[in-house]
Amino acid sequence: MAPSASRILVADDEENIRFLLETALTHFGFEVRTAVDGTDAVRVNEEFAPDLIVLDVMMPGLDGFDVLKRLRAQRIATPVLFLTAREETADKVRGLTMGADDYVTKPFSLEEVVARIKAVLRRAGSETGDGVLRYDDLEMDDDAHEVRRGGLVVDLSPTEYKLLRYLLANAGRALSRAQILDHVWEYDWSGDATVVETYVSYLRKKLDPLGPEGPSIIRTIRGHGYALRRDDR
Repeated sequence: MAPSASRILVADDEENIRFLLETALTHFGFEVRTAVDGTDAVRVNEEFAPDLIVLDVMMPGLDGFDVLKRLRAQRIATPVLFLTAREETADKVRGLTMGADDYVTKPFSLEEVVARIKAVLRRAGSETGDGVLRYDDLEMDDDAHEVRRGGLVVDLSPTEYKLLRYLLANAGRALSRAQILDHVWEYDWSGDATVVETYVSYLRKKLDPLGPEGPSIIRTIRGHGYALRRDDR
């Protein structure tokens, strides 16, 4: 259940999409307002001050890219989840490099959108409360920039820390290698894609107390990627 104070603005020109998302998000405890197009989204954002905006790309008048550009030009850092029927990589790159936080393509499942919203809010700090991300006996204190496993401090490099933070913010969820590259190395990475496997290996060596003989808290999802998940979950 999301905190009642978490406010979500859903901007989409399709009435059925607005209705479905508003119903689902309200059910999960969010306070929801909707906008019918880009111009309306800018107005509602000013009045409502949402914690996150679900923003359709293809809208009449101001499209989603235009709305995001206006927000960021005004130094409004509200997290944005793009919602669009477009599947081209170029559009995804454009949205994320402009300052969007995540991207979901239509058709989508309501469960996926809710999970993505919660993950973005956790990364933005809206659901962390004390500034600490936790999973099982693993803790990450962003304020102190410190990681502990079973109460013991784990020394991580900046890249290892960033990778672990992304896994913790999406604990339990299977993340593809492409998603991890997008969010950890971002789009300026032009090296070998096996960098993900390499850094996951580094993290496992530092996080798993029993070494390669014991179960790893970072599970390999065959044919997909990785998930922060214990074997019994």
